[in-house]
Amino acid sequence: MYIVFLGAPGAGKGTQAATVAEKLNLAHIASGDMFREAQKQETELAKQAKVYMEKGMLVPDDITIQMVLERIAAPDCERGVIFDGFPRTLEQAKALDEALGKQGKMIDSVVYIKVAEAELLERLSGRWICRQCQTPYHMVNSPPQTPGKCDRCGGELYQRPDDTPETVKERLKVYFAETAPLIDHYAQAGKLLEVGGEGGVDEVRERILASLEKETVK
Repeated sequence: MYIVFLGAPGAGKGTQAATVAEKLNLAHIASGDMFREAQKQETELAKQAKVYMEKGMLVPDDITIQMVLERIAAPDCERGVIFDGFPRTLEQAKALDEALGKQGKMIDSVVYIKVAEAELLERLSGRWICRQCQTPYHMVNSPPQTPGKCDRCGGELYQRPDDTPETVKERLKVYFAETAPLIDHYAQAGKLLEVGGEGGVDEVRERILASLEKETVK
């Protein structure tokens, strides 16, 4: 079983992909982890990827696809895989479909965790971090007892540049522009499962599992 998880920044995609993979006993392949791992390896493919990563450039799709295929050939992927953070674009999705097709495999389902833009903005721009001990806070969900101060060490709280409302809006704009064609692609293929991402982590996970179960029973 090959499942892709999609979701905007702040939708909880990474958390849900990891917990659902554990629940279904599937391998969890997060693209970020895969690239970080590649930097430690000495394989030919890892060396090629490293050249781009060290320059701060995106790894080309053909190398990324080869890395994904190499990874899913590992023994822990025998039962199947949940892809988290890949594919990111329509080109990557088509290339992955083609590469899997050559091996007689295919993407079975695509879980799209849908969260309203206003909610995403609140989730992302509400994040603050302690400058001293790095404890994270959220102005709505887990605010500090004293505004601007860390409960643990009394350190000053600050907001990362990529968590400011202006930057978050731009990040979301880029994400939706990139992902809209991807969502259409999987919807046309009859593989898209749209799941509401509002609510608690457990609540959203149960929705995802129910959608996947319904799809499997078909």
